[in-house]
Amino acid sequence: MTSPAERFRRGRAVRKITGRAAHGRWTASPDRPDPIGVLQRQATDRVPELLPIRHGRMAASPLAFLRGAAAVMAADLATQPQTGLTVQLCGDAHLMNFGMFASPERALLFDLNDFDETFPGPFEWDVKRLAASVAVAARDNGHGDDRAGRAALAAARSYRRSIRELAGLPELDVWYHRTDTAELLPLIGRPELRDRVEANMARARRRTSLRALGKLTEVRDGRRRIIHDPPLLEPLPRADSRDLGEIFGKYRSTLPEERRILLDRFRYADAARKVVGVGSVGTRCFVVLLLGRDADDPLFLQIKEAVPSVLQAHLPADGHDHQGHRVVAGQRLMQAAGDIFLGWTTGPAGRHFYGRQLRDMKGSADVATMGPGLLGRYAALCGRALARAHARSGDRIAIAGYLGGGDTFDRAVAGFALRYADRTRADHALLTAAITNGTLTATLGV
Repeated sequence: MTSPAERFRRGRAVRKITGRAAHGRWTASPDRPDPIGVLQRQATDRVPELLPIRHGRMAASPLAFLRGAAAVMAADLATQPQTGLTVQLCGDAHLMNFGMFASPERALLFDLNDFDETFPGPFEWDVKRLAASVAVAARDNGHGDDRAGRAALAAARSYRRSIRELAGLPELDVWYHRTDTAELLPLIGRPELRDRVEANMARARRRTSLRALGKLTEVRDGRRRIIHDPPLLEPLPRADSRDLGEIFGKYRSTLPEERRILLDRFRYADAARKVVGVGSVGTRCFVVLLLGRDADDPLFLQIKEAVPSVLQAHLPADGHDHQGHRVVAGQRLMQAAGDIFLGWTTGPAGRHFYGRQLRDMKGSADVATMGPGLLGRYAALCGRALARAHARSGDRIAIAGYLGGGDTFDRAVAGFALRYADRTRADHALLTAAITNGTLTATLGV
């Protein structure tokens, strides 16, 4: 068995291959794919009538574009120097993909919450996407480049320090490590910021299936039905309605035995097609309403299509033939506590899906209203959560050895973040131009 000291030295040795400062030297490759072409290729197997919503959402701001353009950034990262220090990547670790959710014990945790693109790869890809999103968000909020750079630096520095801390812990301590939101409040010195965070946490605790029952459903003809809000939430096409039973039955079989017994205590009531996210718009997604002991005992499940990760074209195969299984396995590996109804299934035409609860005390930060100080603190919190997720799957000791105790890596990633924010602004302009000249159709404000 390799000793911790040997693992640490192995990580340090990687610096001779890929120096830490190299992560800051980013320029677009001469043969860089056209970002609009990348988006169009992604759209070939999506629901056509929903694509204008995706384009409209991405056109809202540079940050919105970055959120939807994970495939564009994956291609960019693939051209850069790599450490080869592999972890289970989130694959889309921008700062809007972190948030609060309930553990099975009903504690409110802060963690990564989106794993559609999860895939094994070099740890720095997630760190760079997080830092870039922080810099883009800071600019969108009107902060200058100095403040945007400091916020991106806070994310990278927190990641490095957290990895080094986790490198010194026993294996089980790392596995059980989690960020309970109750631990966050004492870290916030300013009373007005603490009040704001407390209010956000309170809203998350209220986001349950029972509360959703009153917002998302109504009684029609004596039966509880999902309220339709086209095009975001609308009745299932007849073909999808027939297929959902097959999808749902196979999903049940992937749950642990005790969860299957729990699921069987609920009965089907209704389902609808739902538009979700930014980058995911156009993939097939269904909301299923189940009822338990009575009409006031709901369970909302989301059954979402899982397509190949945007990282798959740039990295060695991960061994998962089923994309839904890939998402579920990655989430279970990276998250401190997973959804009890997390499972996967295959639908008609061989399409892959995964399922989870739609609402279970889920909440996210309002990044658009954050001032420089709060954004920096939030970026650091995201960096800490990302380090914990990587420590569960990769060699945290080797990564700690590579990163070291100085700030060379932090400063390099912050520099990359500002440079990539420039690229994102230019790509966003290409998108808006494509919409203006009719190359892409967009539905704005939806």
